[in-house]
Amino acid sequence: MNKINTDGIIFDLDGTVWDNTPIFAKAWTDACQKRGYDVVFTADRLKELFGQTMTDIADQSIPDESPERRYATLKACEEEEMLALYASPVDTFYPGLIDLIKGLSKRVNLYVVSNCQQGYIESFLERGNLEEYFTDFICYGDNGLGKADNIKLIVEKNNIKHPIYVGDIQKDKDACDQAGVDFVWASYGYDEKVDSYVAKIDSIGELNELIS
Repeated sequence: MNKINTDGIIFDLDGTVWDNTPIFAKAWTDACQKRGYDVVFTADRLKELFGQTMTDIADQSIPDESPERRYATLKACEEEEMLALYASPVDTFYPGLIDLIKGLSKRVNLYVVSNCQQGYIESFLERGNLEEYFTDFICYGDNGLGKADNIKLIVEKNNIKHPIYVGDIQKDKDACDQAGVDFVWASYGYDEKVDSYVAKIDSIGELNELIS
């Protein structure tokens, strides 16, 4: 494995550091059915949707001609998923994630950029007691910007000279291309293939060996 020299590792969330889709599938289904939609979400369906902005997800999955009602329904899904996550005792982190973060943070600054709603990154940090190990984070819910723009913002704000982004789907790779950042593919995540990457990891723990 060729080593990578970096002064900033930016992480995706879903499919890269944890997998909440079994918990969220029921929460999303309940939220939609409460609002009168005959929709059933599965973990696999959410894996297909996650990684996009929340409005894009709503447009693809909520059967309503009104954008306002679609987005309001997805907001309800977000609220239900957060309640379900806080109530769940299940450890949804990929094995070895916590130790990896603690170790890597001693060697390089760590960041998070996601297309998630506001508060979701905070829930990740709180659930793992990881607040002290990350330098900065930002998401679509904070400013309405997509992943490529937010990667650029994190890089510029923190003056990262040689950033890498760790993600699991093609859309992560596309965002990295737009942002001019090297992409490390977490092949254990939600996408079975991506068109290119500077390195591939088959488990989150392999990232420790990859960073010089």
